[in-house]
Parts: sequence; C-alpha cells; structure tokens
Amino acid sequence: MNLDTQKKQYYTTGAFAKKASVTIRTIRYYDKQNILKPSYKNDKGYRMYTDEDFAKLQRILVLKYLGFSLEEIRTMPLQSGVSDMKDSFQMQLRLIRQKKEHLEQIEQALCEAQNLLQETKQVNWDEILHLIHITNLEKSLVEQYQTATNLDIRIELHRKYSVNKKGWFSWLYEQLPIEKVDNILEIGCGSGELWIGADKKQLSGKHIVLTDISQGMIADAKKLMEKHGFPFDYQVMDGQELQFPDEQFQLIIANHVMFYMKDQKKALSEIVRTLKKDGVFFASTYGKEHMKEITEMVQEFDSKIRLSDVKLYEQFGMENGGDYLKQYFRHVQWIPYEDGLVVDQAEPIVNYVLSCHGNQRELLDGKTEQFKQFLEEKIKRQGKLSITKSAGVFICQK
Repeated sequence: MNLDTQKKQYYTTGAFAKKASVTIRTIRYYDKQNILKPSYKNDKGYRMYTDEDFAKLQRILVLKYLGFSLEEIRTMPLQSGVSDMKDSFQMQLRLIRQKKEHLEQIEQALCEAQNLLQETKQVNWDEILHLIHITNLEKSLVEQYQTATNLDIRIELHRKYSVNKKGWFSWLYEQLPIEKVDNILEIGCGSGELWIGADKKQLSGKHIVLTDISQGMIADAKKLMEKHGFPFDYQVMDGQELQFPDEQFQLIIANHVMFYMKDQKKALSEIVRTLKKDGVFFASTYGKEHMKEITEMVQEFDSKIRLSDVKLYEQFGMENGGDYLKQYFRHVQWIPYEDGLVVDQAEPIVNYVLSCHGNQRELLDGKTEQFKQFLEEKIKRQGKLSITKSAGVFICQK
C-alpha cells in the first residue's frame, strides 16, 4: 500500500454499498460493466472504494433515475472537475431533450393513428404500424443527425475499407453535370462531404445552396465548406417544403435522402416545382442487398437487434425508386456504383452498428465488448469480412 492509499478513506464493497444505500449486487454489476471500477484491490483481493468513487456513484444513480441507459452513462464524463461537470451537464441536457422529443413524437404518432382510425372506421394495422414506424424514423433522424458525428462514422467505414478506391462521393460528383448548370440545390446535404473534392474554378460563379433538416448538420457543413474555401449558401429546411420560387434550380441533388421523406409525393412535387424546364434531379439510394452481411452478423449475435425500425430500401430503393420517379420525370436512368467492403478490424463495424438508428444500443447495452470479440473471432477465422454494397443514382430529366 503506497502513501496515497494510506491517506484516503477506503470502503469494502459491503460498506460502500451501505453508504450509498444500494445492494452489493449493484456495485459488483457496475464494476463488471466498466461503469464504476474500485480504486484498487487489497492484498486479500477485496475491492476497495473511496469517497471520490462515492461521488461518481451518486452521479450514476442520478442519471439512472433520469432514465439514461448504462450504455449512455458509460460514455459520460463522471469526474468532479468543473470542466468535466460542465461537459456532463451539457450531455445530460441534450439527452433529456432527446427523450422529451421522443415522448412528443410518440404522442404525435398515437394522435395520427387515432385520427386514421376515426376516418376509416376500421382497424388497418398495416397502415397504423407504417405510420408509427415512419414517425419514429423521422424523430430518429433528428436525434441521430443533430451533428455529423454518426454520419462521419459511416463515411469513414466506406472510405477506409471500400474496394472501389474512387470512393462514393467522388464517383457521385463525377456523374453531376456541373459544367452545364449555374443554380444547384442539395437537399439533405449532411456534412457537405459531396463537395470536398470539387474544383473551385469549376464552381466559380455558380449559385449553390446546401439544405438539411438538421441545424447541427448545416453548422457542420458550413464549417467544413468554409475550411475548403467554398462560398455556398446554407439553409435549415425540410425537403418536403422547399422555400424557393418555382423553376429556380437547374440541378437538384438528394444523396441518400429520398427514403427519409415521410411524404414522397409531396417531396417529389416540390423538387419538380423548383426545377427549371429540362432541369435534372439526382437521387441516390441503395438496394435490399446493401450491407446485408452486417445485419446478418448483428442478428447472429442477437436475433432481436434491428438496425432500423424501417427498411429504407422499401421506402425508396434501387428496386422501386424508378417507379416513383417516372410519375414525375420524362426520363429516368439508373447508374449503379460498383463496390464492396473488405474489413479486417472489428471496431469500425462496432462503431457503424452503434451509429445506426435501430434498437441496437439498448440490446448491446453492456455487451459492446462481447460483440466486438464476436466479430474478432469471425475475422480470425475468415481472415477478413466481405460486405456487399448495392448502391447507385437515379438521373431524372424534368
């Protein structure tokens, strides 16, 4: 025992639990879940805790009372410094607001489902479940994409492990008729990644507007674009309610966005309205085979895990997107993007899974390390993990 150990007041697990008015089982569980480890173990192997540990435990118990999961708490700073507590409070406030928005979204879904029931005078469970799933997805997007963090995690997986070294954004940008247009709109711009490799001279004199429903995304995109010297315009805007005059743009881009639109008809009508005559709409999406191996691995680990409440390719995918678009455009062409992933590390896949907007965080709570080991064993047996990519873009002429 060193001098520092001698100066501090230490408690055994039993005494520590009694001091905090919790069970010994709770203390041991927090230790096992790497949420609250003992300060040290004595010569007899007993776990020993300090008053600093007690302060951390108090914060954990408060967070649990507020409804935070252990997975959420594990990511929070629990130290007692002013800076650490400021970060902790900011995170807690953000999460509380998210939970409040979630409850409001549930209320909205139930009210709309009730109205649907009153209008039809009969129970149509398919329609009600679809409504609730779409509403929850809409809320989940706001929560997931308040900033570009989750999106960047997914982009990084593709950037690092894609077989096609051209890269999705570079490939998509090359398909755009940039030289032939002057007024461009991107709907759901995300972090602005599409424009990073653009030639400034090629964009000189063009009016380019980036929009996104998330204020955090627009802030991230503006910061990134200004860093690269692009003088774009930025607006927080719902793609279903475009606040622009008729026939303003020659080119509109929706990169992996259309399947998030709650009202497809309204969104496409708005896009057609704001496109000039002979204007072009680029709508990228993916198909049902896209990233299927990740879904299979996750469900092999736990069959109850769903990475999304809604299968996005069923909302607007390569299999059905053309049918929607042909109702609004005189010519629709599908251009596939040939690619796949070859991954030899488990952690990027774990991060990708956790960034999704399904129930995986809840079901992997306390099991993240176990899931990582599960993937590492697969990689050790197979040498690498091959993952299918099935994506491309619809090019539509007004």
